[in-house]
Amino acid sequence: MGLSFQEANAEVGGPGSPFEVLDVQSDGVTSRRFKNAPSNLRQFFDTARGLDETFIVYEDEEWTFAEVMEDVDALGYALVNRFGVAPGDRVGIAMRNCPEWIISFAAILSIGAISVSMNAWWTEQELDYAINDAELSVLIGDTERIERGNGACQRANVRMIGVRLDELAPLAPQVEHWHDVLVRGQAMPEVALHADTDATILYTSGTTGFPKGAVSTHGAICQSVMAFSSGAAVQVARRSTDKTGSDLTPCFILIVPLFHVTGCIPVMLTCFSFHVKLVMMYRWEPERALQLIERHRVTIFVGVPTQSWDLIESPHFAEYDTSSLASVGGGGAPAPPTLMSRVNDSFQNGSPGLGYGMTETNAYGPRIEGDDSLTHPNSTGSVPTLVMEVEIRDASKRALAANESGEIWMKSPTLIRGFWRKPEATAETLVDGWLRSGDLGRIDDDGYLYVEDRVKDMIIRAGENIYSAEVEAAIYEHPAVYEAAVFGLPDERLGEIVACAVMLKPGEYLSEDGLRLHLRTRLANFKVPTRVAFTNEPLPRNAAGKFLKREMPRIYFS
Repeated sequence: MGLSFQEANAEVGGPGSPFEVLDVQSDGVTSRRFKNAPSNLRQFFDTARGLDETFIVYEDEEWTFAEVMEDVDALGYALVNRFGVAPGDRVGIAMRNCPEWIISFAAILSIGAISVSMNAWWTEQELDYAINDAELSVLIGDTERIERGNGACQRANVRMIGVRLDELAPLAPQVEHWHDVLVRGQAMPEVALHADTDATILYTSGTTGFPKGAVSTHGAICQSVMAFSSGAAVQVARRSTDKTGSDLTPCFILIVPLFHVTGCIPVMLTCFSFHVKLVMMYRWEPERALQLIERHRVTIFVGVPTQSWDLIESPHFAEYDTSSLASVGGGGAPAPPTLMSRVNDSFQNGSPGLGYGMTETNAYGPRIEGDDSLTHPNSTGSVPTLVMEVEIRDASKRALAANESGEIWMKSPTLIRGFWRKPEATAETLVDGWLRSGDLGRIDDDGYLYVEDRVKDMIIRAGENIYSAEVEAAIYEHPAVYEAAVFGLPDERLGEIVACAVMLKPGEYLSEDGLRLHLRTRLANFKVPTRVAFTNEPLPRNAAGKFLKREMPRIYFS
């Protein structure tokens, strides 16, 4: 019999351990922190200097840690001396997954600037908003994002660095080529970095139609990187799976976007910080993923549940050797209970897993793996973790007993410090050192957390957060629409899909294709409703005048 979750935590976080945990008080709030975590991310990056081991595999390219760091230094030097970027300035990254994304991120943080992750699927309008909201100094992007953000950057006088540019694409005057900017051999400028230095802004979907910039510090992200690494140690201490796992050298495959917190921290930064090979995918293709897993003997697969499902459902799954995989899972969206057993049955050595984290926690949170995920298939993990406390509270903020449902609150050194220039949103979300998740859940007698619903009016489609209010606002811009309500429908593969019910104005006509054409000029494609119901009758509301969205799936799509 292996150790219990609590016993394993005590062993891994005990005195003398690399993951030793201490109680630390800051601003009147006591929290548990890793004693040996670096105070800033540059300390993590510096450990990669001179290492000849392979870090990044991208298409037919292989980059060693040393080569990556040479470019990190060169870009850091250029940002300071050529572009005038100072500590605290914001530098945006807008591109699909490629090595230059990682290099840009490490360089920006190493000079004390703030890395602003731009969603590569954003429309021109969405990109325009973030460029201006963050007040960027520089935008680093690939061809498509450079073209899409060009107008906003010209208006805001933001200089641009183009990565892997299409040679046929005309360049605006403020765009410089990546290879012209980087000159290897330049030294990284020296700056003072502290745990409370701002490091990143990641935009989360906003309930008012505009996203909020979640700001994290160096210290919080370092704590998160340590937390994810400690999770593997806890699993080893527990020996909680009957599978042997892989005894190969650890190797991650990057199957989610780097502009999302999951791809950035538990995958990319963990590999960067602990010198693990990272196999990068430009875009998600199950067949291609299987090829890469077999070729590079990938051991860890982290994504949204949809991707695990896609992998198993590939018609050629059995033709590939996936025996190297030790862990198959991720987070970012609910997983159907059947997926856990499917993963367990489909992989020779790979155990299923699921985590509950969010942008506001720097992806960290309770996690469930191995046998636990089979015996508690609806749970998202055991609590407390090494450095995170979890409580279920009622509307008056009172902590509830086991098995009582309420809002999930979390306290951890991995939390964001707040939202960019939105003090009211910060005060609403962060209360006395605790984060209000906006999710409803319960904790059972054995300490397993169950996420039951969402307080926030949000849809999670394949790990992408979509707020109904944003989509509704875009629908209302169509002149034929009288009223509209957006909500999620269950989907086995994607978790949820976006659906809407639309009441048209008298005498007006609008087709599904016409509505989608209207929305695609205003929203990223993943936010455009998959299912649409039109009606000439008022949408159902309660006595307070609020839409009865829980009833709408039955009314319009049953």
